[in-house]
Amino acid sequence: MKPREALWRSLLTLSLLTCSARAQTIDEFYRGKSIDLYVGFSAGGGYDVYARLLARHMGRHIPGSPSIVVKTMEGAGSVRLANWLYAIAPKDGTVFGSFARGVPLDPLFGNPGPQFRDGSAFSYIGSANSEVSVCGVLPSSGVRQFADLFEKDLVVGGFGAGTESEQHVKLSNAALGTRFKLVKGYPGGNDVTLAMARGEVQGRCGWSWTSIRASEQMAQVKNGSLLIIVQNSVVKHADLPDTPLVTDFVKTETQRQMLSLVLSPQKLGRPFFGPAGIPADRLAALQKAFSETMVDDQFLKEAESMQLEISPITGGEMQAIINDAYRVSPDIAKQTAQAIR
Repeated sequence: MKPREALWRSLLTLSLLTCSARAQTIDEFYRGKSIDLYVGFSAGGGYDVYARLLARHMGRHIPGSPSIVVKTMEGAGSVRLANWLYAIAPKDGTVFGSFARGVPLDPLFGNPGPQFRDGSAFSYIGSANSEVSVCGVLPSSGVRQFADLFEKDLVVGGFGAGTESEQHVKLSNAALGTRFKLVKGYPGGNDVTLAMARGEVQGRCGWSWTSIRASEQMAQVKNGSLLIIVQNSVVKHADLPDTPLVTDFVKTETQRQMLSLVLSPQKLGRPFFGPAGIPADRLAALQKAFSETMVDDQFLKEAESMQLEISPITGGEMQAIINDAYRVSPDIAKQTAQAIR
């Protein structure tokens, strides 16, 4: 081989190696791809509705404009999805999901389902709103106000140990002495609502007020065929100034701290999580795209038409809320865990 030819071949090889070693840009990585957005509950519920709204708009704000495809992965109150994101899902930025806002605290409470140890198991992308959960009951139950539950039984439906539908009623019974009777095993909140219509249960707790506002149940609230008896939150929603907070019924500081711990994920609203380990530049791109979507005119116009409340928080704010919860005193965490298990 002539020296000149050998030199050109060496330069060509070096050029190819240099090109292959160059990291892909975000645009190059996502162009022509689709992102899977998983929801941990059945179709038609609040988590699903917010996810599908996000999917219709967020791709425009990601370099490369990937499509976003919504899929459901029900099971164990969305813990199945959380475990899948933690242990199995690709960590390349092509998958993220939405599961119950309280699930990242499950290890703190000793719930047996999670495979992860704490909230660091996930990447935090953002949440479309903060939330206030309520208890809605049928007038036929005989319960007209929350105080009645100290004297009367109320049958409510639950859809997972890590969901507010079960945690709120268990803690209320243990800490305050209410008489909720919990029927477990429903796939999601929408299924509990249908169970109320069939007369299987008399009420639903841990029910997001934003979901009620955006559904046919709002007409029931207005005509009195669905009663909102308490807000499971530390701050009242502006729509419900006359509905008491569950914290209004505490008698001790320990009870207040226990309730505040379980209620802290309310601020997460409809959260979106990715698996831990997403490359930093891709996670930053997803977080930026989420935040840009939250102020996108088309997105906001559609959210308004669907009567969906948008009051977003960033991924960093989500992570700070979870980190703060894990700093609670061990004694309060233990007592709370005993109450809701």
